[in-house]
Amino acid sequence: MRATIEQGPLQRRTVLPIRGVGLSMQAWTSARADAPRWVPSLSCPIWALSTEFPSVRWALMAQPPSGALVIPERAWRAAPADFHCWDRAISELWSRPRWVVVQGDEADTLDQTAREVLTRYQRLVPRTNGHSASLTFHRVLSGHRAMHDLGKSPVRADYDHALDAWQWVLRLAPAAGLAVQLAALFHDVGRLVTEAESGGDPRAGKPHAIESTHAGPGAKIALEVLAACGVAPATCAEVARLIREHERPRPAALDSDLMLLADADALSFFSLSSSSFTDRHGADPTRERMRYRLGRMSSTAIRRLADIRLREDVARQLADVVRVEARAALEREDT
Repeated sequence: MRATIEQGPLQRRTVLPIRGVGLSMQAWTSARADAPRWVPSLSCPIWALSTEFPSVRWALMAQPPSGALVIPERAWRAAPADFHCWDRAISELWSRPRWVVVQGDEADTLDQTAREVLTRYQRLVPRTNGHSASLTFHRVLSGHRAMHDLGKSPVRADYDHALDAWQWVLRLAPAAGLAVQLAALFHDVGRLVTEAESGGDPRAGKPHAIESTHAGPGAKIALEVLAACGVAPATCAEVARLIREHERPRPAALDSDLMLLADADALSFFSLSSSSFTDRHGADPTRERMRYRLGRMSSTAIRRLADIRLREDVARQLADVVRVEARAALEREDT
């Protein structure tokens, strides 16, 4: 598996498909009219959102700007959730970047709706930190993208998941180091080999047994690409270790980077992939995958599930799994 690595000076890509995210409510029109110097209070949801998504340009607005992609809160929350429709609308922003405006009627729920929208599409407004805001990391992103044939749906899904897992790493740990960020990007690249050799998608069934088959090949691929991008050998070695071990049934509590990677991987499954996984494999493999993911997640990551808009059938499956696991835990305590 080889990727085309850009050599020489690189320019960071500054044009993002989402130019900004607006929160819109008709009630704010009259508020501004009554008080021309109106400024949102510190309790306004935009302050918390701008902290959680620092790379996003946020704005409060009475009316969406011309050409904006408007996501009405009622439509986003309508059952059954039609993520395919929203995904198509968002994907069009690559050819025509513009504002995304979440429009609602209730101030009490508008911030949560915006958080759910940005959680699903956070890969389109990627944040970095001091370890990843560099031309070397930008070269890595270029090489990582070149490895994926985005015209193939399963490969595109893996690519989106990689970017999403990287963003979850930074949401959970804003000061995350370089190695764990790179590991999040490359943790599943072994699938490009294992799935091509198997002639299909082997991700159904017993996840912990099947997923581990791609970890070894993925570590080798990551070493090759990262070395070509100029990443330090010690960092490359640590990234390879994290990838090799990232599908262990339960990361050691003292291995904070491996735990962080497991959390980010699991949260990305729930926030980005759970609906398509259910459509592709059915309810029983989905519940098995959920049990596996929940068993590897920290309590901090599990609490983050509240920020995720799950499709209704997926939410019911998750509730079933949680009930079964809770009952099993109580039975173990009684014995």
